[in-house]
Order: sequence, then structure tokens, then C-alpha cells
Amino acid sequence: MGEKNIAQNRRARRDYHVLDTYEAGIVLRGTEVKSLRAGNMALKDSYIDTLRGELFLVSAHINPYEQGNINNHEPERPRKLLMHKREIIRISTKVQEKGLTLVPLRVYFKRGRAKVEIALCKGKHTIDKRQTIQDREAKREIGRQLKDAQQND
Repeated sequence: MGEKNIAQNRRARRDYHVLDTYEAGIVLRGTEVKSLRAGNMALKDSYIDTLRGELFLVSAHINPYEQGNINNHEPERPRKLLMHKREIIRISTKVQEKGLTLVPLRVYFKRGRAKVEIALCKGKHTIDKRQTIQDREAKREIGRQLKDAQQND
């Protein structure tokens, strides 16, 4: 069985330099899982916080399940992430020492379990963002020219 993407944080790659990525499990309630299976999640403006040696996904929005009852979940509650203790310690020391940020890149199902791909990131400056856009445009132009050259042969 493969992976089924639920949500992606496209702004993360634009606003940050991704240095390293990790996979973490996520603790969910029943209606949250059903809502995720329907694809109702947004990672916009979400981040990962460390608290008492644990990681939490903060301000990620999971829409309430439509067929849920009064026991439905809160849309933006902090959700605990599951990783090995030494991985959490290693990540949190990097964040504290170097001033890096933990950002969720995407949420997906892997073998029936909800997973979060988190990234250790460093913020980009406006100049870096412009350079990234210029590089992308240059690659597209080169691709177009190669395609035109192959068609003319």
C-alpha cells in the first residue's frame, strides 16, 4: 500500500530553506480521522512546538466531521506528534541552538496511519525568495528550449 496525501504546506518551501525532514505519527480523535479521510485539512500558518519533551502540531485546521455529533473535535486544537525520544531531543536541541524552526510539510496516510512530514527549516529573506523564483524560471526556459530543439530535429 502506498501513501495517500491529505494536505500540503506549499508556503513552507517558499518561505523556508528545508534543511532536514522527519516523519512523525499524529494522535487524533475518531472524528478527526474521518475528516482527514475526506481530505478536510489545512496546514496554513501551522507550526510545531516542543513542550515538556514532546512535539505538538499547533494551529493546523481539521474541519469538523459533517456527520459528527456533539462529541465532534475542536478544529484547531494542538495535536501531539509521535516520535522516538532521542529524535525529539536531537531536533529540539537544533532548534534551540541554531534558531531553526519546525514546520509541517505535509500530512498523509501510510499503511492506514496518519503521518506528518516535518522539516527543520531556516527562514528565507526576500532576496532568497526572488532568487528561488529566478532559478525556477530559468529551469523552465531551458526545458522549453530543449523541447523545441527536439521537435525541430
